[in-house]
Amino acid sequence: MSEFAFKARELDAGDELAARRAEFVLDEVVYLDGNSLGALPASVPGRVEDVVRRQWGELRIRSWEESGWWTAPERIGDRIAPLVGARAGQIVVGDSTSVNVFKALVGAVRLAGEGRDEILVDATTFPTDGYIAESAARLTGRTLRPVTPAQVPSALSDRTAAVLLNHVDYRTGRRHDLPGLTSAVHAAGALAVWDLCHSAGALPVGLDEHGVDLAVGCTYKYLNGGPGSPAYLYVRRDHQDRFDSPLPGWNSHAEPFGMRTEYAPAQGALRGRVGTPDILSMLALEAALDVWDGVSIEAVRTKSLALTDFFLECVAEYVPQGLVESLTPSAHEHRGSQVALRCDNAGEIMKQLIAQDIVGDFRHPDVLRFGFTPLYVRFTDVERAARALGEVITA
Repeated sequence: MSEFAFKARELDAGDELAARRAEFVLDEVVYLDGNSLGALPASVPGRVEDVVRRQWGELRIRSWEESGWWTAPERIGDRIAPLVGARAGQIVVGDSTSVNVFKALVGAVRLAGEGRDEILVDATTFPTDGYIAESAARLTGRTLRPVTPAQVPSALSDRTAAVLLNHVDYRTGRRHDLPGLTSAVHAAGALAVWDLCHSAGALPVGLDEHGVDLAVGCTYKYLNGGPGSPAYLYVRRDHQDRFDSPLPGWNSHAEPFGMRTEYAPAQGALRGRVGTPDILSMLALEAALDVWDGVSIEAVRTKSLALTDFFLECVAEYVPQGLVESLTPSAHEHRGSQVALRCDNAGEIMKQLIAQDIVGDFRHPDVLRFGFTPLYVRFTDVERAARALGEVITA
């Protein structure tokens, strides 16, 4: 047994989250793609069967009240809230991340008022956020200005209405300074909108603590909600009575069953609702969140950093120098929960790794991404993945 394989076993033996792995449906495949799609929590299939067979099959329409379908968006939002550092009553679940980015950004511009005519957007963002920001700018008559997160403080002015940023870069795994950038945005009199897709469930966010105005996130990555599971929208409590959603629907009406022709918004986070909730996927997500019961996000962060540190250490040992370049910052304060490696023939290398049951993913043109979900990834998985990477690259 190699030194690193022995160390991996020692680290697993001392892992306080090790028992959580048994709460997922897993095999001996090394699954390092939870930053794209989380593994299936073992409680979900039985819960979904009950939703389909009993709640839908037997109770039918009665389930909107008797099974709690109607209140699911805000109820599940309250379960997500502690994972992103928010108090109850500020998150509503529903729609896709893209739709929620649109609601949040247009809502932020409307909160900022008419005197501010510019939107800043993360130039390195996931493409959809950029597309949505461009459309929001056209819709609201604002100018869109793409900048890197590092450029935000110098780009802010009294023209800035809102700033849309990613907490963790989806390609490199770089963690941006949410507290510092939010503070800078507020000092300029603008609103901060954060995309938490690659951070929620992997590291502390602190939405309330840092005064974030609005935030969105998906639930199918580190929250393990399943493919296409609904996203969520956070609206800070003191903004809620003025939050003007660009997608007012009957579900966000103060009297949803009044069927009135005039729109009157509901109170609180419910203003973020639009249409009928997607109950099957929403209740699968609710079941998936059971794995977080009793889990501290600080403990998750501690293990995440230990996993990524150990992976980088193993890569340095197993991969000949100069064949891969880490795009992920070495400093903990700048790192999310993934490692991105640049190398030649990255697409082919990932195919060969997957053929050996080491599952990460490839991002064009030359990036290998490995995501580390602390609830179920083991240190022995990390060592095995790095060793296989070295073998494939040198073959």
